[in-house]
Amino acid sequence: MYSDGIYLGFMNYHALDDHALITLVQREDAAALSELYDRYGRLVFSLARQIVGDAASAEEITQDVFVRVWEKAISYDGNRAQVSTWITRIARNRSIDVLRHRQARADFQTMDWEDMRTGMISEETNPEKMTFYALRRQQVLAALRQLPESQRQALFLAYFYGMSQREIAEHLNQPLGTVKTRIRLGMQKLRTLLAEEHPQG
Repeated sequence: MYSDGIYLGFMNYHALDDHALITLVQREDAAALSELYDRYGRLVFSLARQIVGDAASAEEITQDVFVRVWEKAISYDGNRAQVSTWITRIARNRSIDVLRHRQARADFQTMDWEDMRTGMISEETNPEKMTFYALRRQQVLAALRQLPESQRQALFLAYFYGMSQREIAEHLNQPLGTVKTRIRLGMQKLRTLLAEEHPQG
């Protein structure tokens, strides 16, 4: 018997309330997680499908949500939310995250670097300066084309989507150190290429 009266041996999981089940999940009881899945899997799937719009992605999200329930059960605080509310919050956040990252991937794949804009070009009225900025822009674009795609992608997500390095790592499913290296190397390469264009600065 557990100290709070929940038995280790055979038990009727269907008869347990949500709080008892999450307590068992915190103790790595897979059967308790399975019961929570039976209770809330359909709800999570429906919520995910409403947000992302397709059943295949919703199914993947549903599986991922309950993996996260297993991993994060120890952080559950019954004083702050019911178990069902906590699970649906995880599902909503994960679904929105998937949707956001899907859009970012689509934008990156269709991104024409020629469409990049700098505020200086549109705001500058001096003809000589306009010519200088336009030329500089073309040089930056030419330098970007010479970067490996992985470095361009990291820079794109950082500067066009405003993602932090940690968010980029999660989005690309890459180690944080790898993303930091890609951004650093990409910026170094850009500086080198641009310096070659203007050796006197």
